[in-house]
Parts: sequence; C-alpha cells; structure tokens
Amino acid sequence: MNVRRRLIPTAALAGAVALAATALTACSGAAGAAGAKDGKLDVMASFYPMQFLAEQIGKDHVKVDTLTKPGVEPHDLEITPKQTAQLGEADVVLYLKTLQPAVDKAVAQSGVKNIVDAATLTELEVHGTSGHDDHDHAAEEGHSHGEAGEDPHVWLDPVKYAEIAKGVGAALEKSDPDHAADYKKNTAELVAELGTLDTEFKDGLKTTASKTFITTHSAFGYLAERYGLDQEGISGVDPESEPSPARMKDLQALAKQDNVTTVFFETLASDKTAKTLAEDTGLKTDVLDPMEGITDKSQGADYFEVMRANLKNLQKALGSK
Repeated sequence: MNVRRRLIPTAALAGAVALAATALTACSGAAGAAGAKDGKLDVMASFYPMQFLAEQIGKDHVKVDTLTKPGVEPHDLEITPKQTAQLGEADVVLYLKTLQPAVDKAVAQSGVKNIVDAATLTELEVHGTSGHDDHDHAAEEGHSHGEAGEDPHVWLDPVKYAEIAKGVGAALEKSDPDHAADYKKNTAELVAELGTLDTEFKDGLKTTASKTFITTHSAFGYLAERYGLDQEGISGVDPESEPSPARMKDLQALAKQDNVTTVFFETLASDKTAKTLAEDTGLKTDVLDPMEGITDKSQGADYFEVMRANLKNLQKALGSK
C-alpha cells in the first residue's frame, strides 16, 4: 500500500502532550469551581470518539457533552450560536482539529483557554485512498484535511487512539488534580483494553484470502496500514462525495484482480454508491463503521463493540483463515 507520510518528530510529539496538559493547568486551581453546580469537570467533546475518551477516563468526575449529536454526520456539522456559547463555558474542550471545520472555527471564536487538540497527541499521516497507485483520490475530490492533507481518522487505529487517550488523561490530571489518581488509573485501564483490541485485529487479520477492501468512505487508512491491508475508497474522506465514472470503472477491475467480495458502506451516510458498485460487479455489501457517531443503527453500543463488529465484517469479507 502506498502511503505518503508526514510524521510529527518524536520530540515535538512529546512536547505537544506536555503542552496539552500544561494548557489546562490554568483551571487546576479552580477545579473545585469546575462545573460549579455539581462539582464535576465540564468537558465539551467535538464528536463521539472524543466523547468516549472523556467519559472512559473521567467517569464520575466529569460531565461530558458533545457538539455532534447522534445521527449527525460529523463532516457536515454546523455549529449554532448556542453551542459556541456552551464552548466558552466549558472547563475543557476536547476536539480533533481539521476533521470538522465548523468546530475549528467555533473553538477559535469561543475564547476557550483549556483546549486539548487530539491531532497533537499522535503522529498524523497523509493517506491516499488507493493502495495500488500514487493517485490521491481524496485530494482529487477536494476533501483532504489539514495544511498538508493529513488524515484525521486516527481513532480507527487502536494504537494511535491509545496514544491520544494518554494525552487526554494527562490533561485531565492537570485540570483536576484532586482526582488525578483516578484519571491515571482509568487511562491505564483504557489503554490496556485498546491493546487487547489491537491484538485481536492483528490475530484476526493475519491470514486472509485478500488484503484489499473497498469502502465508500476513505476513513480506514490508519487501520489498513496497521494491519497490512489495502483500502480502496470509492470517494474521498467526505462520505457524501460522488465518485467519477473512471473511478468506478477502476474499482470494478480492481475487484476482479484482487478477489474482492464485498463493498462496505457506513451507517451515517448513503449506501447508494456502494450498492451501485456491488450490483455492477456482483459483489456483496456490508457495514464498516468509521465510528463517527453511535446511533440505534450502529453495530454496537460503544467504541469497542463497534470496532469488534468491524473486525468480524472484515474477516468475513477478506476470507480470514
């Protein structure tokens, strides 16, 4: 798989984690006043993967709200003036810069001082949607992210998600030192469970009949790289973008060449293009969830349940042995 990388130097990465924690020190002295009504730390998360981290690490010590409500496609989120005001009242804001332009703008305008940007807590890379050529379909569709087009979908790699969890845990420890021991313990437990999930993916995808999977949303570059797979996206990182006829033709040929059996779609976006390609090539369809939101249509109630459902679907589609 061809992957163009732009890695954050290790020293800079360590510094970013420290800065994320230090940035929150300003509110440590006011920890008792945090969430003044109930004594809990008031955390505003941009979307589900950030919300999940805050809830798992903060547990009873935090009150977590999210800007992206269940069922809303995060890429399309528009922030209301009321939400911008809520941002300004939060003790901590946890978001992933470049994924949601509306959130980036709202955070910048809110005057929030205690911000944790998950994009600074791990190494970002630039992924094309194709594992077979050097053409960056995401860039073609105009949906590359960040100044250098970094792929923001890091939470779909359990190892990178664990790195972010460590940074979030350190930040909460600094923001609420009275409960630092609990945050440290909760972080360690979450990182351990993510390690178990990583092992399950490694073992489950070690031997497969095919290494190529086709998906409507090019969100799985990190997952594909971590486990030796090739992601072929119908569209770019925006799941609603329309693929070109040439791209559809390329995918039809690729499906035959690489023994692809399944076209994956997701729960929060239209399955129209996936079904069209599947019908044209005689393939099956199934769900590969980018975990941008949990709804009653999701294949699980939380991050771990949905990721394990994704693993089962990948094993079935790739012919895991």
